[in-house]
Amino acid sequence: MSHSLFQLKSDWPPAGDQPKAISALSDGLGQGAPFQTLLGVTGSGKTFTMANTIANFGKPALVIAHNKTLAAQLAQEFEEFFPDAAVHYFVSYYDFYQPEAYMPVTDTYIEKDASINEEIDRLRHASTQSLLTRKDVIIVASVSCIYGLGSPEEYLRENIRLSVGEEVTREALMRRLIAIFFERTNADILPGYFRSIGNRVEVMPISERFIYSIEIGSNRIVAITKIDPVSQTILREEEAIILFPTKHFITDDDKKERALQTIREELGEQLATFEREGKLLEAERLKRRTRYDLAMIDEIGYCSGIENYSRHLSGKAPGEPPETLLSYFPHHADGTPDFLTIIDESHVTLPQLRGMYNGDQARKKTLVEFGFRLPSALDNRPLRYEEFQKRVGSVVFTSATPGEYEREVSTQIIEQVIRPTGLLDPEVTVRPIRAAGEYPGQIGDFIIEAEKEVKRGGRVIATTLTKKMAEDLAQYLKEKKVQAEYLHSDVKTIDRIKVLTRFRKGEFDVLVGVNLLREGLDLPEVTFIGILDADKEGFLRSETSLIQIIGRAARNVLGRVTLYADQVTGSIDYALSETARRRALQLAYNAEHGITPQTIRKNIHDITEKLQSEHDKAVAVSLALDAKGFAKDPDRIIRAKEREMKAAVKLLDFETAAILRDEIRALEAQLSGGKEKRKRR
Repeated sequence: MSHSLFQLKSDWPPAGDQPKAISALSDGLGQGAPFQTLLGVTGSGKTFTMANTIANFGKPALVIAHNKTLAAQLAQEFEEFFPDAAVHYFVSYYDFYQPEAYMPVTDTYIEKDASINEEIDRLRHASTQSLLTRKDVIIVASVSCIYGLGSPEEYLRENIRLSVGEEVTREALMRRLIAIFFERTNADILPGYFRSIGNRVEVMPISERFIYSIEIGSNRIVAITKIDPVSQTILREEEAIILFPTKHFITDDDKKERALQTIREELGEQLATFEREGKLLEAERLKRRTRYDLAMIDEIGYCSGIENYSRHLSGKAPGEPPETLLSYFPHHADGTPDFLTIIDESHVTLPQLRGMYNGDQARKKTLVEFGFRLPSALDNRPLRYEEFQKRVGSVVFTSATPGEYEREVSTQIIEQVIRPTGLLDPEVTVRPIRAAGEYPGQIGDFIIEAEKEVKRGGRVIATTLTKKMAEDLAQYLKEKKVQAEYLHSDVKTIDRIKVLTRFRKGEFDVLVGVNLLREGLDLPEVTFIGILDADKEGFLRSETSLIQIIGRAARNVLGRVTLYADQVTGSIDYALSETARRRALQLAYNAEHGITPQTIRKNIHDITEKLQSEHDKAVAVSLALDAKGFAKDPDRIIRAKEREMKAAVKLLDFETAAILRDEIRALEAQLSGGKEKRKRR
């Protein structure tokens, strides 16, 4: 096994059950075990164990989490363990997504509606570019990694490689950028945009936050400079750079022409089918929409919903699996995968992976049947689970509560029950839901317990059965002067992470949520959890769910849990007995080794620092520069912009010159603090 790719950095060595688990998993990978399971209790350091396993295995790794919040947290942790490696965050780039659908019963067509988070799209490109250019790569992804993404071969082939000394004209370079979907602007540059000023072309790669300034003289590149877009600081002089396309779905002209032809052929076949079946309305609908899309693809190489034509653009056969993020990972010469896959919280993530295909197909078959899409749209789909299995290398499942599938297929199940901190599973009590006598019922009792913990400096979690209940309880707690917020799946991705960070910082004391709070959330400040309506058997109150929720309190030495239930269900009984079993093992280990339990200490920061919008970052940097008097040389930036303005005027590019003039005036006003602007020549 190689130890050179990933250099793990940590202030502590493996402890508790970790050394045994790391050794067993690494040995299993070395022997080619296709599936292994790490049964790690909450707080036992599963992520640290997996980081050590990745370092031992020495190959790129894909870590799949079941939601964006958990993926963000894992990405942050792996970045800390591997600061020199390429650790990336790959999730769906939609803040809001309403898929295209048709409901025949009510004759209702729902057009696709989506709000794309450009920052997350940037990070997706950073993921694929690292996979194509580096070996020390760890991608933390949601299940969106099994959806169609575009061919890595085309993505890699359609890049622009530039080097100092290369012959190229300014106009030719701009045409090449536009051909791979960069957009021209005369304003501030964002990822995926470029602008031309004088003899320079400035471009911001789709995956980055810096600018490449490409200076051209005598039809030759004379310099390539990497620049900070806000302060204009020169970061580095480059000899050569690679610019990847700004879209993953891309194809060359020859394939585009073939795709247009095969789409027309399929359209003709489907129209003939509709006419034979007497579906004249469906035929007209399909003809109008498809011809419009064909015109857009022919003219600009792209159309809204182009992913529905991915099979034609890629040249794949009907029914053939799409290219996905998995296609960008390295493979052996015989095509077999050559990377490690870790499925985190597998008892939740695996059902998602296995269920995505059927749900997607049911919706699209209706669209095809009623003439909204060609049959080939069915090939724009997530992978079937058996296809996913063939496209991943060795797999490690991690969970405190692995399911039957993991137990059946794994060559070994490694139990990690002992925590390095000596922490025990929390004490669990059961109290009634209904009020009786002086007992105030579950809500009243929860408030009393929450107030006790808040006075001691702890944080509190309440889990409810519905989103509405979570919102109502949070509002009720506020009315009772308890600082509380709710969190559920309707809260936007980045806002969820921010809420959790505020909670950890103590900006509020009680977090109310549904099942979003169960798996993988690392909140060591939590000292009390109230599980409301714990005896309502079902998905949210199953054996697995209860054990996972109880585990949220296992990162603090004062952690405890109350189940509010009027009857002890089978799930409650199992959760109580399993928690007691683990506590007994942990107590015995601590006694044998003289360990005193210690609360986990963990830095409070989140991946939203990395996901800030370019605007927010620019404002923050500008304010910082203003406070410091624009660093040491405030005139340098103004002089540089003046040169850019004059160069633009020489080229009769008055629009750019006017924007630069306004930027200069704004900088002068900032520097002078309202004083008279300096005289210019």
